[in-house]
Amino acid sequence: MSTFRIDKDSLGELKVPYDAYYGPFTVRASNQYSITGQRSHPDLIRAYAMIKKCAALSNCELGTLPIQISNAIEKACDKLLSGEFLDQIIIEPINSGAGTAFNMNINEVIANIALVMIGEEKGNYEIINPNDHVNMSQSSNDTFPTAMHLAILLGLKNFLQAIEGLIKSLKDKSVEFRDAMKIGRTHLMDALPITLGDEFSGYHYSIEIARQKIVQATENLYAVALGGTAVGSGANSPPGYREVSIRHLRDISQLNITSSENLYFALQSRFDVTCYSSSIRNLAVELIKLANDLRLMASGPTAGLAEIVIPAVHAGSSIMPGKINPSLAECLNMICFNVIGNDVAVAMASQAGQFELNVMLPGMLKWILESMDMLTNFLPVFTANFLSGIQANVDKLSGYVYRSPVLVTVLNPYIGYVKASEIYKKALETNRNVRDIVVEEGLMNADDVEKVFSRSNLMGKTEKV
Repeated sequence: MSTFRIDKDSLGELKVPYDAYYGPFTVRASNQYSITGQRSHPDLIRAYAMIKKCAALSNCELGTLPIQISNAIEKACDKLLSGEFLDQIIIEPINSGAGTAFNMNINEVIANIALVMIGEEKGNYEIINPNDHVNMSQSSNDTFPTAMHLAILLGLKNFLQAIEGLIKSLKDKSVEFRDAMKIGRTHLMDALPITLGDEFSGYHYSIEIARQKIVQATENLYAVALGGTAVGSGANSPPGYREVSIRHLRDISQLNITSSENLYFALQSRFDVTCYSSSIRNLAVELIKLANDLRLMASGPTAGLAEIVIPAVHAGSSIMPGKINPSLAECLNMICFNVIGNDVAVAMASQAGQFELNVMLPGMLKWILESMDMLTNFLPVFTANFLSGIQANVDKLSGYVYRSPVLVTVLNPYIGYVKASEIYKKALETNRNVRDIVVEEGLMNADDVEKVFSRSNLMGKTEKV
């Protein structure tokens, strides 16, 4: 038996591997787009299978597609949705402008699955055609933007769960460390005291706000371009297709999908996707701040701050025995740098659309889904194996507080800023305690100094002396 079959498309005849469910368009395109060595994202495949099933149902309901062909296409789509034939989607994530190559890969695979299911040979496109039947009432120009939104929404639940796990751990740590007083730092220099719990409450709040902004940014993704076909006008689709297809897509996806209020906008602009990408970038910025603070606090153990003790997940050095590094925080940093770079690429692609269509869609979606996947996969690891195991070095924390000359700040109301500044300098020069110098110089009596330097007063709860 030959290892090839001969398929025919608009450019002529072409050899296609005999066992392949894709067809000539896919073969031609795969020869051009060998770029990343990666397969297209499973959520994009799922999204497209939903759209093709929705189209078959809608066209059948509107009387433009025979029920036998519609049924075969629907069953073929269900095969893809169940995880079968994924190896037949061979077009890489970055491919032709507007994702035409990917759309046709899906069309050909669905057509050939459907043909085999009704007892026909693969490639017999006179019976079920990738363009005329599977792609009926559609264009890559409206299906890929729709699939972009769907693919993001399909991965959203796991993404948010990973963020929420981190938020919970940060909140738990803010409670655990609520009594661990430490020196605050501004400009990397000593500042007034806070607690380690206060610090972690700030981290918790910043990540929670970032999560909220991500959720807000998804709201507009439920409005999709389906029904706009080539330029937003809906040409080559039957009357009512837009409304019927949205109804079917909502049922199939179990998402509250609506039609975009302006289909011309939905094809021209990627504003909503760009907003979503920037919300992930903003999360990454906050995560970098968190990771870097934790790395600094863990620095040491003898020549750094050593304010916290981090868990050992593996040996920190191949040459220095016993060394423990903040490796997971470092990994989080690298991931977040990648996320920020992805967002820059999304922004560049978003502004690169011309007239009735932005054609940079495949790259945009690849970068966004990559950012989501990296954070979805790693945040639970970072949370469980690094963050949750952090311990406070209480002795080191309190020692820094009472040795710091910056505590002279709380004396301002009693001895004035200028005199307090002199005490600060003297404490540094002599390496002595501010409290002792104040009493020694007769500026305040010992009892009043103790009240001023009490924990409650240092933490902002003023005591009268």
